[in-house]
Amino acid sequence: MGIRIVRLGTPRAADEGLRIGTVRRPPRGVPKTEYASRDLYDTWLPELAPSDPLVKEALAADDEATWARFARRYRAEMTTPGARHLLDLLAALSHETQISVGCYCEREDRCHRSVLRELLADRGAAIADS
Repeated sequence: MGIRIVRLGTPRAADEGLRIGTVRRPPRGVPKTEYASRDLYDTWLPELAPSDPLVKEALAADDEATWARFARRYRAEMTTPGARHLLDLLAALSHETQISVGCYCEREDRCHRSVLRELLADRGAAIADS
């Protein structure tokens, strides 16, 4: 059981379970009917993605201070009631079934999914090895 934190578009692990895209926008030029077959995601949960201004900030983060500011601001966005409920739901589900959440970014250490991993762990989620 547990949640895997994944890069969308990478080959799925055999026991990965439902893949959830936590991205602001769906992939361009890919028909919805092909999202799952292209190892993108099975379902989309943009409520756990950073806001558009924060996505731009993350992409421009070229030093630790800028990245730390992005992480603080993303954590603040995830304190809204809707985001908190979704994080709690995923944390609870992680003890019952295999699921994965992810983003397109190549480097997890410079992607909101690294912060999402921490937020889920803080809520007691079972985090599976990626």
